[in-house]
Amino acid sequence: MLVGVPKEIKDNEYRVGLVPSTVRELTTKGHRVIVEKDAGLGAGLGDAEYEAAGAEIAANADQVFERAEMIVKVKEPLPPERKKLKRGQLLFTYLHLAPDREQTEDLIASGVTAIAYETVTSPQGSLPLLTPMSEVAGRMAPQVGAHCLEKVNRGRGVLLGGVPGVAPADVVILGSGVVGINAALIAVGMGADVTVAGRNPESLRRVADQFGNRVRTAISTREAVESLCRQADLVIGAALVPGAMAPKLISAQTVQSMKSGAVIVDVSIDQGGTAETSRPTTHSHPTYIVDDVVHYCVANMPGAVARTSTFALNNATLPYVLALAGKGYRRALADDPHLCNGLNVHAGRITHRAVADALRLPFTPAGEALKP
Repeated sequence: MLVGVPKEIKDNEYRVGLVPSTVRELTTKGHRVIVEKDAGLGAGLGDAEYEAAGAEIAANADQVFERAEMIVKVKEPLPPERKKLKRGQLLFTYLHLAPDREQTEDLIASGVTAIAYETVTSPQGSLPLLTPMSEVAGRMAPQVGAHCLEKVNRGRGVLLGGVPGVAPADVVILGSGVVGINAALIAVGMGADVTVAGRNPESLRRVADQFGNRVRTAISTREAVESLCRQADLVIGAALVPGAMAPKLISAQTVQSMKSGAVIVDVSIDQGGTAETSRPTTHSHPTYIVDDVVHYCVANMPGAVARTSTFALNNATLPYVLALAGKGYRRALADDPHLCNGLNVHAGRITHRAVADALRLPFTPAGEALKP
């Protein structure tokens, strides 16, 4: 199979779909790889490293999209990229379609087969291709929140860990999954006063087992969320429903009741965000203010630490890339129902129910859509 890796074009997105070691795994198995010039530079990976691994370097993205049978990216294809996709081509990347009707309709129109990292599952029910970036984003969230709390950024002027004689910041994390646990790990390490709220008592027990009395836990009822947000200096939105829109846990009225200069870091923004006042931002313009509350809603947070993120993502995607290239997508999906859960769009039809339900569009089961 000819595998293509274009350079990411999202605002300040420095990750790359494949690293040279993954390229070598592909080329030694007889596959060909074409990588756009300078695609890996943001992650510290030069063209010479890709060539040494057996890749061909393409002068531009047009060559990659025109020739490749499978496109491996990091972020969802933007409008200029979607115009280059074609029927029969395989796209393997993060998609986050539930809040993005325009992208979904373009993928349907293109006829492409689109497999989303974020809905591939494991036998244990986890999301193995979302997990590494959730770990990164979770660990980044207290860090960027601490920065946003600085007065120069219109925050409250509160130091996350406080100092002797002055209380630390009150950090509330909404979600007790991978993002929430990793956010708690860093927030506790920075000395903050941390509460994790979640819907699942079992996941809260895991938080309690890991952190003991260093973290408080709460069931995420509407009343609890409102109360916690009112007292918080920093709220981290970390709620997830796989493939679907993130639940709106923070109402606009709750935002109005929050402290002046408080911060919301909405890690769930890729799936629409956990606050009614959230909208996607970029690394170039990461924040905005609603009711004196700073909102940080960057939709590709891990792109800021591109080298760490790229290698973490490739560690997870490698076996799936090899399976898709080696077997072709039809056999690979038939052999692995968990990989098949990643199929979101095929030949003009939506094949993931949560996406179809969120956008109120027709749903076709993957097995039916894939019939010759």
